[in-house]
Amino acid sequence: MSPKTAFPLETLPATKTFQTKPSAVRNTDGDTTPDSLFEHFAWLYIFCREKLFRDDTGRMIRALWPAGEPTAGEKIIELGCGPGFYSCGLAERFPKTSVVGVDRSPRQINRAREKVMALRLKNCRFESDNVLDLSYASSNFDVLIASRLFTVLPDRRRAVAEMHRVLRSGGRCFIAEPRYAFWASIPLYAMWLLAGITHFRNGYREPSKARVLSSSEMYRLFATQPWRNVKVWRDGRYQYALCEKS
Repeated sequence: MSPKTAFPLETLPATKTFQTKPSAVRNTDGDTTPDSLFEHFAWLYIFCREKLFRDDTGRMIRALWPAGEPTAGEKIIELGCGPGFYSCGLAERFPKTSVVGVDRSPRQINRAREKVMALRLKNCRFESDNVLDLSYASSNFDVLIASRLFTVLPDRRRAVAEMHRVLRSGGRCFIAEPRYAFWASIPLYAMWLLAGITHFRNGYREPSKARVLSSSEMYRLFATQPWRNVKVWRDGRYQYALCEKS
C-alpha cells in the first residue's frame, strides 16, 4: 500500500554536513543462544557503538522535534537498542519523556541497564523483545527510533509493519541505515574473524556480509505501510527515513 503523502526521491537533498564513521550491524530476530555473533562477541559491538560509530542524536532531535524538544509525557521506543546509546542519551536529555529500548541480546541489554543505573535514569528501561513480533499493544508509542536495524534482518517488511502498528496516530519514526555494504560489514568481518581464531565458528546465524538498501529500496520498504508522510534522504555514508503515521 502506498503512503497517502510521499516525498519523491528525486526531490530529497543529499546533505553532507557531518563526518561519517563505519556503521554497525546487529541481529534482532530469533532466540538469544550463543549462535548469534552479536551475543557471543557483544563486547566488540558495544565498543564500536559507544566509541567509533556516528552519533545521530542531533539529527534525530531535529527531525522528530523541530521545536527542539518533545512534549512532556511522550513515549519513545528504540528497536535494536544494543547497549542503549540512543535510548539513554534521549532519556537523559529529556527527563519528562518515557524511553524503552528493546534488543534480543542479553549481554547488550545488560550493558544498557548498567548505563541506566550509572546515569541514575528514572525514565528509561530496557527489555528483551523481537522487532518482528513486538510484545507491545498497538498504538502505544509516540516516537520510534532505530539505527542500523535492517542490515541483517531477515524480514524487513514485517519489521516496518510492527513499527507502524505500535505507533499512535500522528506518531513518528526515525530510521538510520548505512548506504555501503563494505562499511556496514566491518563489525561482521571482525566478529567472523574472531570466531575463526577462537574456534567458535559453530553455525552463527549472521551472514558474512551486511545487506544494505538503496535509496529507492528504502523508500519502497516504508511505502508498504499507510503512513501519512514518508521522507527519505541521504547524508554521506548514511541514509534516513522519517515517517508519520496517519
